[in-house]
Amino acid sequence: HFETCYYQAIEFAIANRFARVEAGAQGPHKLARGYMPVATHSLHWIKEPSFRNAVRNFLDDETAEVQREIDMLSEMGPFKKPENDVP
Repeated sequence: HFETCYYQAIEFAIANRFARVEAGAQGPHKLARGYMPVATHSLHWIKEPSFRNAVRNFLDDETAEVQREIDMLSEMGPFKKPENDVP
């Protein structure tokens, strides 16, 4: 699974000088394989105003929660963090 879904994609991206590889949504287990979390975006149009407002309210809360999770998972990533230039 990991060979097909992750490692081959990484090797192909390196060989073809891709700037990034998208491993798909969700999965903290992807951190160990070098896939760091990033926000994704989508656009939708909802005709019914009351439903549109309900979805907007939910997404406002959800966006903040997703950013908190991205921040937390980014701290747990496998890559070295730059050290502070403290003498």
